[in-house]
Amino acid sequence: MPLLTLNKVSLAYGHHPLLAKVDFNIEPGERVCLVGRNGTGKSTLFRVITGAALPDEGEVWRPDTLRVSYLEQQVPHNTPDTVFDVVAGGLGELGKVFSDYQHALHDIGEHDQSAMDRLADLQHQIDVAQGWNIQQKVETVISRLDLPAQRKLDDCSGGMRRRVMLARALVSDPDLLLLDEPTNHMDITAIQWLEEFLLNYKGALIFITHDRTFLKHLATRLIELDRGVLSSFPGDYETYQLRKAEMINAEEKANARFDKQLADNEVWIRQGVKARRTRNEGRVTQLINMRRERSDRISVQGKASMQIDSGEASGRLVADLRHVTFNYGDTCIIRDLSTRIMRGDRIGIIGPNGSGKSTLLKLILGELQPSSGQVVIGTRLETAYFDQHRELLDLEKTVRNNMSNNSDFIEVKGKSRHVISYLRDFLFPAERMNAPVKILSGGERNRLLLAKLFTKTANMLVLDEPTNDLDVETLELLEELLCEYDGTLLLVSHDRAFLDNVVTSTLVFEGDGVVKEYVGGYEDWLRQRKSMDDQYKLLASATEKSRVVSPVIVAAPKQRLSYKEQREVEALPKQIEALEQQKQQIEQQIGVADFYQQDKEKITATLTQLDGLEKELKAAYGRWEYLEAMRG
Repeated sequence: MPLLTLNKVSLAYGHHPLLAKVDFNIEPGERVCLVGRNGTGKSTLFRVITGAALPDEGEVWRPDTLRVSYLEQQVPHNTPDTVFDVVAGGLGELGKVFSDYQHALHDIGEHDQSAMDRLADLQHQIDVAQGWNIQQKVETVISRLDLPAQRKLDDCSGGMRRRVMLARALVSDPDLLLLDEPTNHMDITAIQWLEEFLLNYKGALIFITHDRTFLKHLATRLIELDRGVLSSFPGDYETYQLRKAEMINAEEKANARFDKQLADNEVWIRQGVKARRTRNEGRVTQLINMRRERSDRISVQGKASMQIDSGEASGRLVADLRHVTFNYGDTCIIRDLSTRIMRGDRIGIIGPNGSGKSTLLKLILGELQPSSGQVVIGTRLETAYFDQHRELLDLEKTVRNNMSNNSDFIEVKGKSRHVISYLRDFLFPAERMNAPVKILSGGERNRLLLAKLFTKTANMLVLDEPTNDLDVETLELLEELLCEYDGTLLLVSHDRAFLDNVVTSTLVFEGDGVVKEYVGGYEDWLRQRKSMDDQYKLLASATEKSRVVSPVIVAAPKQRLSYKEQREVEALPKQIEALEQQKQQIEQQIGVADFYQQDKEKITATLTQLDGLEKELKAAYGRWEYLEAMRG
């Protein structure tokens, strides 16, 4: 039995139909990806499913007991609420009452009768609703998503805020979970965690995403919203692409046949009196109907048209980083990095949020100076910089004025172009030209920023998270453009497919300020890292055998290690084994069903102990690998 059914649902804003007689249902356990271009109405469909928007026509059927949670694309800002408050809010009014109770309990002062009365009133409300299990439910979700319960939401990073909002959506244990661009502003580690979490999620899932790798790993079915019509495509993303291409081809042929018949009838009607004889009235009626049908036809939206002018070639050397270290106060962001960027290189930069990727870009561009080391910048460089925060856009100005600063014409590739004509290449309709940028969607702002960027002549492109909010078609077009670009490219992205398709090498932040260089894209980096891990495992196995079978050989002095280091490398496997055992014991404690029913201080102490052990293990493994490498 379906969880939810939409029957002939229609919804329009003004004369713009977003949903046209949509039929849809979802079964328990399905993972459905909703695809479609920016602005086609995907978020509107979500609002209809949740009941936040009512259709003009048709019926939405859902059981009264159905629990639906919705993770919206936009994350709230400027809120005084803590992570606990936001997550508890996912339980509705009772969650708000319990959150207020927690604050009242914390803020109560001695002999404060009004505060005592307030606390008693909140306690009574919780008693009546039998809501004392809420704290356990909220803390369980917060723990599963590894969130800082007492931190204010405003103090969290973009990726952390997404996880907080996901926790809010999950705390009610929904039967149907709706996720609108859940990977936006998440780093690769967080995206992979989310993938694994959703693969094990027992409820039904409908999600919107531009991340093709995320889509391929999760979706059991795709549905597409195109010009108000919802089509279903069972199978994977590749099957959808093939069937979609076939549908577009068939539609074009059908439209061509229709247009030819209409043209023939238009010629016939102009023949005069003969056409108005009684026996031809049926053909006249047919012509009238065909004219109406042609007028109502919604054409496929064209593709964005993008071009980059790389201009004059830069010098052969673009940037030479020599033992570069950069510190923020006592924190080392980049440690002893040496690399050389040559003309035509396409380099991807990978790392967790806050690891220093944007800092590295600014060092290469000369906007920051290293704490030690040297950055030598090449000659004849003309740089265009795409900023992930979109600071190049003035939110109060219109789309048109952001491009041309009150002029009707702009210069593109050395030629004058009308600003409206140029913006149409980036899919901005006439009614959007004079709209302020602050009302644009995230995808529209990204397209505007790309339009502004590509008016420049640039032999080096620096793109910091350019893929956020772009629909898949525009994303694939940008890929093609960058692959054909003959200048130098520096790309920061968490989009794994985009990295694989565009870059030829990667700089990866691997923790503690260490940045390593790898050949190829994201998948190539994974393979090389796995190969290194396998080598370390073989080395560890050989070391363990030699320690057990022939201890004299293990203890023999090596050329590059001191006596103290020899003893240390011999002791590290036992130390790691002991730490692993302790970690396993604590994880078993946490896995017990009543673990989160203990006193809060005990829970925090156990989780802190586990975190400390994981850090110790990481440090021990790193030290062991370093010493083994020195032994040759």
